[in-house]
Amino acid sequence: MSPQPRTDTTDPLVVRRIEFLGGMAAARGDTGRARPWRPAPSLPEIAFAGRSNVGKSSLLNALVRRKAVARVSRTPGRTREINFFEVNGEFVLVDLPGYGYARVSKAERAAWRPLIEAYLRDTPTLRGLVLLLDVRRDPTPEDEQMLAFLAERGLPVLIVLTKIDKLSPSAAAERIAEVTTSLGLAPEQVVPFSAVTGAGRDELAAAVVELVRSGP
Repeated sequence: MSPQPRTDTTDPLVVRRIEFLGGMAAARGDTGRARPWRPAPSLPEIAFAGRSNVGKSSLLNALVRRKAVARVSRTPGRTREINFFEVNGEFVLVDLPGYGYARVSKAERAAWRPLIEAYLRDTPTLRGLVLLLDVRRDPTPEDEQMLAFLAERGLPVLIVLTKIDKLSPSAAAERIAEVTTSLGLAPEQVVPFSAVTGAGRDELAAAVVELVRSGP
């Protein structure tokens, strides 16, 4: 049985309804059509990105307080499409394919980059991107390339450091400070998170709501 959403006023994001709209599988021109399918960009969109196995599906499920909105796979690299979820008829959560998984073929990894970049470049209602990093790992070249691309596009970025439950509180605090400093981020741009304990869920929810409301 799926957990029921909280209805108290302390929850920054009460999800009353969530609907899977579909998946976008190809960048413009890849399918021989002028433009591939995607939902009409009429609502604000918040995208989620990160390396494979960083915990993105678990985070999305925790964020909307459902068990299986985003499938949690034991095999990293399974998500090959950009998936769209409409929340409360107010905004859209966008699950981007995980990047950097070594066991996926080079051809597949090469195909995902233009798909992700085309989405980030061509979505007028995109309010910002949530980039997930494993708190135990240093940011990779792919992570840094993503940050550079987003900076070039002028898109707001929120960094979520996942799996903080894997470290002691003191070790987690040290790693959070190290990553924040190494990437030149402000502390308010970083949310420590655990899908296991729920730590950081409400902070992330509040940041997502703020991004949704930031547009015109």
